[in-house]
Amino acid sequence: MQAGPQEQGRVSPRSSPNGARGGDKYQRILAAAIEVIAEKGFHSSRVSDIAERADVADGTVYLYFKSKEQILMAALDGAFQAFYRLAKEELKQASSSKMKLRILARLHLRELSRNRSLAVVLQTELRQSAKFLAEFSQRELKGYFDLIREIIREGQSSGEIRRDISDKIAAACLFGALDELATSWVLSSREHDLTAAADPVMNLLLSGMEVRP
Repeated sequence: MQAGPQEQGRVSPRSSPNGARGGDKYQRILAAAIEVIAEKGFHSSRVSDIAERADVADGTVYLYFKSKEQILMAALDGAFQAFYRLAKEELKQASSSKMKLRILARLHLRELSRNRSLAVVLQTELRQSAKFLAEFSQRELKGYFDLIREIIREGQSSGEIRRDISDKIAAACLFGALDELATSWVLSSREHDLTAAADPVMNLLLSGMEVRP
């Protein structure tokens, strides 16, 4: 299983006065950034807004980060690292590649449904900037795609998944379906159970649409 995106090229926030980067203030700033950007939009959000939400002084934010852009990328990095840790634990329960894919699909939608602010940032705000999206794709999405492709290849090796399909295309179809469901959920004016869509999506992708004798 992939350990997550590689560290090379990762934006590093400044160290705090005592050298720690995982302290309470640091984490509060990251959480506040996601909430503020989800509410106001990235371009309308100010570092002072984030500081106020995190209940720290503006200067405290600059002890850790050089810019608003760096705060956002650090927050998204942290969210994805938490996702990878959770996925690693939950995938241990799976006895087959098909079950691993179902677990991953449920986890993807469940974690977004539990943090609407993060979902808003990922599904809408992140896509307002080609630069941000390109950097995020290289830093986080590549690792996620590699994980999905690895599971698909495992299924092909074990005979669970057809060997004549491209693992790259299959991974793109799976991620694309989940991504579209999450975007529709974020934009919808009605509340519905996002996680419940995971199994129908996997049933469709694993079985296909064609009627077979």
